[in-house]
Amino acid sequence: MTLFVGTSGWQYKDWRGVLYPAGCPARLWLEEYAARFATVEINNAFYRLPTRETFESWRERTPPDFVVAVKASRYLSHIKRLRDPEEPVRRLMSHAAGLGDRLGPVLLQLPPTLRADTELLDTCLSCFPAGTRVAVEPRHDSWWTPEVREVLESRGAALCWADVRSRPATPLWRTTDWGYVRFHVGRARAWPHYGLQSLKSWAERIADTWSEGEDVFAFFNNDPNAAAVKDAVLFARAAERAGLPPTRTP
Repeated sequence: MTLFVGTSGWQYKDWRGVLYPAGCPARLWLEEYAARFATVEINNAFYRLPTRETFESWRERTPPDFVVAVKASRYLSHIKRLRDPEEPVRRLMSHAAGLGDRLGPVLLQLPPTLRADTELLDTCLSCFPAGTRVAVEPRHDSWWTPEVREVLESRGAALCWADVRSRPATPLWRTTDWGYVRFHVGRARAWPHYGLQSLKSWAERIADTWSEGEDVFAFFNNDPNAAAVKDAVLFARAAERAGLPPTRTP
């Protein structure tokens, strides 16, 4: 099993002096990040889909073992609300193809106001090219049904396990042979950090659910105050103690 540990993005000014040397220019932050972590989630693709050329440049600037998860554009998830998904999915994947072998999972985060619709979800997932790893993060309680779980399982999509305030915000369903976990905000001081006990619990849940040969991706989205960087390191150490081999962290 490989536990990929990273953060949701890397372009944060308050990470200077924590992850990035004080004199390091912002244009070199990706190289600095990729030397310390083996994976990143491109969170800002949700707001504006990067060009294929941008994705290609990220591939050229990162080492061969680096894996990039891409958050799907809000045009697909929040504006179209999964309707008519063919064109948005095709555009997303044709741009992200610039990553080549660096491309990892695609995250489909749904709006909190979008109620469950298994037909919409199934149609959307069917538009992704065969072999694409898609993680789905619903945020309305109506999604927690056997029918939704069946769609995810039949399409080989992962239910994103989301944590909010050190508690699971989703059921802990295993819907395919790989996993995806997102840490949004912890309860420790100072905000928005996670405490060690919470991270230990998550490491144990992952160890109990996935086995050798299966990949799990864990991303920290609590970026203010460099909490994501510090918590990713703490989580990797907790994972090691739970018998999980994490990818590199600072």
